[in-house]
Amino acid sequence: MPLVVITGFPASGKSQRCSDLSSYMKESFKGKVVIICEHDYISTKDSTYSSPQVEKDVRAAMKGDVVRQISKDDIVILDGLNYIKGYRYELFCISKNCRTPQMTLHCAISAEEAWQRDLARPASERYGRACFDALLARYEEPDSRHRWDSPLLTVQPDEPTPCADVLRALLDAPAPRPNQSTQNPLLAPTNFLFDLDRQTQEVVKAIMAGQQAAVEGDRLSLPMTPERYTVSAQLTLAQLSRARRQFVSYIKTHPAQPGSVATLFVQYLNKTDR
Repeated sequence: MPLVVITGFPASGKSQRCSDLSSYMKESFKGKVVIICEHDYISTKDSTYSSPQVEKDVRAAMKGDVVRQISKDDIVILDGLNYIKGYRYELFCISKNCRTPQMTLHCAISAEEAWQRDLARPASERYGRACFDALLARYEEPDSRHRWDSPLLTVQPDEPTPCADVLRALLDAPAPRPNQSTQNPLLAPTNFLFDLDRQTQEVVKAIMAGQQAAVEGDRLSLPMTPERYTVSAQLTLAQLSRARRQFVSYIKTHPAQPGSVATLFVQYLNKTDR
């Protein structure tokens, strides 16, 4: 019963709903509750959402953490705009791969009320009007007819967070059955292990070459992934090889789609103390 995807306009109350859910789940659910919050991945809102590449990097990092945290026993709450239906579908595929349910909580609000709420925030936490309007224009509202948005609960601004209904939806929803595109690639007739070895080796090779002319804080472009490696120290081949072996062992028990291996490996390196 793991994944709750919270979605809505900017300033629609998503983080408050997430806080309410977290408090309720920790009292009513025996397993662990993990919060993945968009605010933890961005510096300023306008600089993130005005740059397609930066925004893409944020989504990739959040999705990578979902892959690492999702399980059949714990609940993961993803707090963010999550406004692209294709992105919500990718999250659905992750849930299918783990054979565990997913549900969507839509924080409904009018555009004008959302803007007034945003204006009431401290200046450092506001959106610029141009960025705010652009996000509203790009927003793809969830639809219960789409299997990746279902079950869907919609909550209005003046309504309490339906915590009990969210938990009930997770308990009652059947785990999605994986199909050929989302099943465990270690059991599927694919070249996943070959790709796992090849892509991680290419990343290690590129980091070894790139860090020679880099300084601490530089972000290196790497092959087969839009994810950038942040240089924190000059690593030896032995250190990178050890990190690679640890990642390979991890990914074999938490398999991902072959096309995302390089991205997950770079995210792993960026977050791991080597």
